[in-house]
Amino acid sequence: MKAVIALGANLGDPVSQLENAVLEITKELFVISVSNFIETEPIDAPGQPKYFNGVLIAHSEMKPLDLLHLLQRIEKMGGRERSIKNAARTIDIDLISYGEIFLDTAELTLPHPRAHLRVFVLEPWLSIDGDGVLPGHGEIKKLLAALH
Repeated sequence: MKAVIALGANLGDPVSQLENAVLEITKELFVISVSNFIETEPIDAPGQPKYFNGVLIAHSEMKPLDLLHLLQRIEKMGGRERSIKNAARTIDIDLISYGEIFLDTAELTLPHPRAHLRVFVLEPWLSIDGDGVLPGHGEIKKLLAALH
């Protein structure tokens, strides 16, 4: 099943931390493509350093929550601390979509509820998946065009 995974970081050495996260994900999933990392302004967090963001597309047969837990373990390995909402972070890994699965639990919502509003997700995703579709929202290229 196709997993679209967003990665971001703005503390320490963000690019190195993103590269390490990609390597860890590659140990567990069949990675199809990884975007370049783009520099972006923090959202709803004035005064923070800029982020570096990217998207990875992988194939997995894991259950959605098992995949989420794997990504959270990789975040923890990368020094992620969960303190306040929108806090600066050494690594942030979000499961954006997983096949055509729609899920809304206390732990995981699929597709990601704000992905269609985030240029820092849509732009790198489009760069590696020109025909990409966010389930329930439509084509990535149209969603991105609507935000510009």
